[in-house]
Amino acid sequence: MATTTSSIEQKITNDKARSSASQQTNVGRFFDYRWAVAGTVLVLALAMLARWYQGWASWEYGTEATAPEFQVYWMNLMYAQLVVCSIAFFASLTYLWRTRDRHLDKLAPAEEMLRYSRLLGMLFVYAFTFVFAGSFFAEQDASWHQVVMRDTSFTPSHIVLFYGFFPLFITFGFCSYAYAMTRLPLYAKGVSMAMLITVIGPMMVFPNVGYNEWGHAFWFMEEYFTAPLHWGFVVFGWSVMALGGVLVTVVSRLSVLMPQVFLSKQA
Repeated sequence: MATTTSSIEQKITNDKARSSASQQTNVGRFFDYRWAVAGTVLVLALAMLARWYQGWASWEYGTEATAPEFQVYWMNLMYAQLVVCSIAFFASLTYLWRTRDRHLDKLAPAEEMLRYSRLLGMLFVYAFTFVFAGSFFAEQDASWHQVVMRDTSFTPSHIVLFYGFFPLFITFGFCSYAYAMTRLPLYAKGVSMAMLITVIGPMMVFPNVGYNEWGHAFWFMEEYFTAPLHWGFVVFGWSVMALGGVLVTVVSRLSVLMPQVFLSKQA
């Protein structure tokens, strides 16, 4: 009798262990958070490195644009950033297009759900990068110019902000849209206005840099963010809030997929 009871208890324990392992496997199969973690760590590391470099080289080599040291420590950094970001932008979009799914009509609900989790991870990294581009380094730029009078359009704060983190978040934004269009049936069928505004709107802060520098070349004004010359940055930056519409669309689709996936597993 004791042996039978012990066997039953052991069987129950083994069943619970298998059930727990199965649930963990299913969650790992349907939700992929690795892209979000890897992208966030990369962006945070780049931001910390950029801030360290500014602290090290700004006052020593960055206050005189005509000095030879400025060309070495700052202009070379700007050229390197533009080259690296351009290569990453076109290489990523080319890869996403060449490896696109040509049979989206046959996509299984479980795989579609997994791809939505990856899209959410990419959008999270995009928004995280925009925090540094639209807030941290942007406000730092105003502080720098309130202390050091600009004698060029290329300053230690501009080089990191305009020619580093702006291209970086634009790359993440376009890659997110390209991933959605080439991997998800919902976005392959047509143009999502919410996604389009989320990506194209913030991208427009980059060409607005030209207008900003043209204005500063003719007028001396306070470096606060709500100055009329900066309204373009504000309007285009706020368009990232269309991300809320994207999330509503994604959650609506997941609410349809999750019952199909998990009920089929139980069956």
